[in-house]
Amino acid sequence: MYAIVKVGGKQYRVEKGDSLVVDRLRDDEGAKVALEPLLYRSDGDAVFDADSLRKVKVEAVVASHERGKKIHVLKFKPKRGYKRRSGHRSELTRLEIKDIKMLSRKPGTKKAETATAGKEEPSHVEAAGDGGDGNQGAAESAKSGSSKSGSPKSGPAKSRSTRKTSKEAQDGS
Repeated sequence: MYAIVKVGGKQYRVEKGDSLVVDRLRDDEGAKVALEPLLYRSDGDAVFDADSLRKVKVEAVVASHERGKKIHVLKFKPKRGYKRRSGHRSELTRLEIKDIKMLSRKPGTKKAETATAGKEEPSHVEAAGDGGDGNQGAAESAKSGSSKSGSPKSGPAKSRSTRKTSKEAQDGS
């Protein structure tokens, strides 16, 4: 009997009594964790579909929190005097698989979830502070004369004027 479970976006094959090292979990040491099964197999028949997988329960206990092996990283570019050295150690959690079982019936849904599901506000109702469509700020800035870039307009647009040469200035005055 074994199961394929999903923990932290990765899949692992587990059996009862296995020790499994996964990416760091928030749970404290000694805490019980229910793992999400993707496949369950016992005595030749495999369970894949979602309805049947709801009956499968994979229980694990957080045994310890560990740090992985140090990974050394070296960046080097020849003839340029560029060298960078860094390292990394992964934060890991060791899980002990306590039990894998197939329940005889489907677990019941929580009554609190069904009671609040009928009382939720419709999604088309806007929040009080929303104020309508999202372009209202753009409409206000267009009325006030400021551009979207945030720089205020500085009066009418200046056109390019031609200078009079010194002779024209003397003749015209």
